[in-house]
Amino acid sequence: MTSEELFRQIRRKRSFLCIGLDTDIRRVPDFLKHLPDPVFEFNKRIIDATAAHCVAYKPNTAFYECRGAAGWQSLAATIKYISKEHFIIADAKRGDIGNTSELYARAFFEELGADAVTVAPYMGEDSVKPFLSFREKWVVLLVLTSNSGSRDFQTLPLADRAPLYEEVLRKSREWAGPDRMMYVVGATRAKAMAGIRKMVPDHFLLVPGVGHQGGDLNDVARYGLNSRCGLLVNASRSILYASSGPDFDVAASDEAQRMREQMDGLLQKYLPGIG
Repeated sequence: MTSEELFRQIRRKRSFLCIGLDTDIRRVPDFLKHLPDPVFEFNKRIIDATAAHCVAYKPNTAFYECRGAAGWQSLAATIKYISKEHFIIADAKRGDIGNTSELYARAFFEELGADAVTVAPYMGEDSVKPFLSFREKWVVLLVLTSNSGSRDFQTLPLADRAPLYEEVLRKSREWAGPDRMMYVVGATRAKAMAGIRKMVPDHFLLVPGVGHQGGDLNDVARYGLNSRCGLLVNASRSILYASSGPDFDVAASDEAQRMREQMDGLLQKYLPGIG
């Protein structure tokens, strides 16, 4: 999917919602667990209930890989089920030397059919470039994350007193443009987005951390929107587990719709011309 196609979906749906399919087998309702693949059945019902309200889905691969071959089958079935109008991010947080990265890229792009994969930048350019060799596929680079441990490295000042994450932004801009590179910026770092936006004005930002992690959607929009939206805001648990009962899909739809309506209001406020 190209950035223009993604923007068209945002404009059509009046939403920049990404739903994280972090499906924990332990939290799947009991009435689904007798089925051959309860995780896929749970995901299928979530997707059916929320597809009209979001523009992207982001399965976190750890929730599938921990189950071995069965989990990989659930992941593959889930990605295959998602419609082509949705942007699909494999949240795998890979990053290794070049030949290994190429194999990771083949797994997520060729075998699974994801549009993008999250990548850690610590090993540098040759660990990221193999993902960019696939036509119309994206790298979502970890830059400034929501977790408390991000302070251990990401915000450490360099010799010029700029934090390390700014150097990651500066360097990675040389590897790919806004049609191929996206950046992870946690919602709890919303005020830092103003500076990040100056450095990467045209790139999409993938923003986790709204909801259970305490990020504020209004602040994210205020500091992170650009003229073509440029945001994918992720919500996972707040949607997946809005209810633990048989109505879990209805509750998920209600929560996704609530977020979409809030996003519509923010688009009207900050970007009234894109409609």
